Amino acid sequence: MTQQPLFTSSATAVGGRQGRVESSDGNIKFDLAMPGSPRAKELPNATNPEQLFAAGYSACFDGALQHMARKAHIKFESQVTANVSFLKDEDDQGYKIAVTLQIKGTGIEKEKLEDLVHKAHEFCPYSKATRGNIEVTLEVIE
Repeated sequence: MTQQPLFTSSATAVGGRQGRVESSDGNIKFDLAMPGSPRAKELPNATNPEQLFAAGYSACFDGALQHMARKAHIKFESQVTANVSFLKDEDDQGYKIAVTLQIKGTGIEKEKLEDLVHKAHEFCPYSKATRGNIEVTLEVIE
């Protein structure tokens, strides 16, 4: 039985990594450029797919972390930075990505934060989508 989506977000890319991307509602309109490329020098405000993925994953994970905190009746401030790396894939000579999530908590003991981070990693839709597909490293930082 197929579940009904709560919502669907759409974006369209034209020109691949050296093109542009726009969301269906027009809120996102970005030029794309590979870092270090001539196009990136011409368009210093251009982004790349890894930056967009990092933005989505960090926001989703922070939301999952705060959800786990509310369930545990714990209040603290959190900050999640997703570092998305573009890597050479030796298996097929193509490319792949890896993610390091850096999680910072203010007003919480490190052990409690680490426990919540692991629970959030089980709960977060981005973590579920990447599990077993890419390497995701969790770093609790102070």
